[in-house]
Amino acid sequence: MSNRAAPFYCPYCGDEDLRPSEEGHGAWECGACNRAFKLSFLGLLARGLTKGAPDDDS
Repeated sequence: MSNRAAPFYCPYCGDEDLRPSEEGHGAWECGACNRAFKLSFLGLLARGLTKGAPDDDS
């Protein structure tokens, strides 16, 4: 199993022309809009996502 996951689309323009960047782990470059961005995993949510659950306090 790989520790790295590749994005499928650019988060800015939605194009699929992505390449790993030389800036380091998690850095990507979009060939369509010429933007560079970095993705990182922050962690797991304590309760998870429970939209509309009865015990939801929001």
